[in-house]
Amino acid sequence: MKISLFYLPSIGSRADIKRGMAGLRGDLYDRMLAEISEQARLADDLGYDSISFTEHHFHIEGFELSNNPVLLDLFIGMQTKNIRVGQLGIVLPARNPIRVAEDIAMLDRMTGGRANAGFARGYQRRWVDVMAQQTHGISGALPHRHDEIDATNRAAFEECFRIVKKAWTEPMLDYDGRFWKVPVGGSKGGTPWTLDATEQWGAGVEDGVLCQVGVVPKPVQEPHPPIFQPFASSEASIRWCAREGVTAILPPLHPKRERALFELFAEESGRPLGEGIGVLRDVVIADTDTEAERLWKASGAFCGSAWFEPFGFSRGMIDPDTGEEFDDMMGSGMALVGTVDTVTRQLETLRERLPVTWLYFWAYNGLLPHARLMSTIERFKTEVLPRVGADR
Repeated sequence: MKISLFYLPSIGSRADIKRGMAGLRGDLYDRMLAEISEQARLADDLGYDSISFTEHHFHIEGFELSNNPVLLDLFIGMQTKNIRVGQLGIVLPARNPIRVAEDIAMLDRMTGGRANAGFARGYQRRWVDVMAQQTHGISGALPHRHDEIDATNRAAFEECFRIVKKAWTEPMLDYDGRFWKVPVGGSKGGTPWTLDATEQWGAGVEDGVLCQVGVVPKPVQEPHPPIFQPFASSEASIRWCAREGVTAILPPLHPKRERALFELFAEESGRPLGEGIGVLRDVVIADTDTEAERLWKASGAFCGSAWFEPFGFSRGMIDPDTGEEFDDMMGSGMALVGTVDTVTRQLETLRERLPVTWLYFWAYNGLLPHARLMSTIERFKTEVLPRVGADR
């Protein structure tokens, strides 16, 4: 089983956030960078598979200060040797897909082929609406919402994804789509280009008009870095991931929903149940269950209730048959919180219920004290995983 770290980098504790405007505090941001650096180096030494950051903007509240995950990847990649670095994920509808392809290829080159690529659709309208206004007015789409906004967001996401893959895998690129035309005017071209150097040593010009561009550099990994989609929780997203060879990462969902999506992915991809799909889990280890639950309530539970529930993520925990909300987070392995013995039992319960092959450890830096998170990272890898035979 692969184990990775997932960060929505918070700055400061729950008390710091409740004081207000924590996102503006440079001292808290600098402390976050120092602590994540130490956590990443520990995870690298312990053999964790990868570490990933999200993309969000304008987060004055102090949650998810990760406006450029590729820069954070490079920051960590330069301090580590083996751990892979990635994004969960870059919000494609609000980005220029060629810039995304270039940035991740550069990251892959600079880290010696350790880059992962993760792409998301974007649901927080405060920033997606602003950042995407020059890319044809795409808006954020809330989870579990199905309307014109959602359909346009998905169409833009899928078109950007196709351009990124072509940019990585084809020497020269042209694309004529709904949102993007590369070059301007599509394959027929529209930009005059009569440079002798291009005529002698380049390509992409016909009759003095640009008809293709070459996106460089190309990634080290062939045909491209592994690709992931975070918070995949709808049938449409799971079908798309299975069809495109993208690893789907599920947030905590009601066990019935989780099982159904695992089975759908296997059916659509033709792969064994559990392959090509992963799950996110809160992980907190302490010397007593009481202490671990107290720490979790101040970190994962606090972040969930204050920040994610208002966007509709809790709907995924509702029983699809009865409409009742699921409340056995610990006993079912939906959260891995407790002593080493307790977390071991929770992980065993999860793996008995689902063939989990990839687990993303949700690291609530800042909200969970640094020393406690360091201890949890180490004890989960060295004490829990060997007990369940998942340390390989």
